[in-house]
Amino acid sequence: MIVIYILLGLIASLLLIALIMPSSYNVEKNIIIAKPVSTVKDKIADLNYYSKWNPWQQMDPSSVQTITGTPGMPGHKYAWSGKKVGVGSLTLLNQDEKHIHFDLEFLKPWKAQAKDNWLFESWGDGSETKVTWQNSGALPWPMARLMGPLLNKNLNHQFEAGLNNLKKMCEEG
Repeated sequence: MIVIYILLGLIASLLLIALIMPSSYNVEKNIIIAKPVSTVKDKIADLNYYSKWNPWQQMDPSSVQTITGTPGMPGHKYAWSGKKVGVGSLTLLNQDEKHIHFDLEFLKPWKAQAKDNWLFESWGDGSETKVTWQNSGALPWPMARLMGPLLNKNLNHQFEAGLNNLKKMCEEG
């Protein structure tokens, strides 16, 4: 009987901890790329380049990708399906001279939505670009909130790798 009470106490404690954990996450990283804003921005707005720099797409080379819509235009979409990366899509919502906004949707292994936003700033003498990649979304109670710190840590590492890949692709291309 004591084991049951201990187990119930542990479950209740985890649920209470999840209740006070943040209900959303926000990850933001930036890098300086030695190319003008238009060059870098065009590589992000055209999802045909996505698998060339995105670390998640690179970790599952056997995944299937489908690209639809006109590059740089609202509705331009990159959808994927793979054993390691699951099933999801990235859809361009809008852009202006400094920003690109995407809707990120995961369908498997679990359903989730996020906002993927980009800021492009002329840097130095204008021949360089400061690129800021920002992603935010909800952390539903209880499990996602408990996993929030691990998610933040992993996303920070993945964003750094992705931005470094983007820098290399832009500067070599």
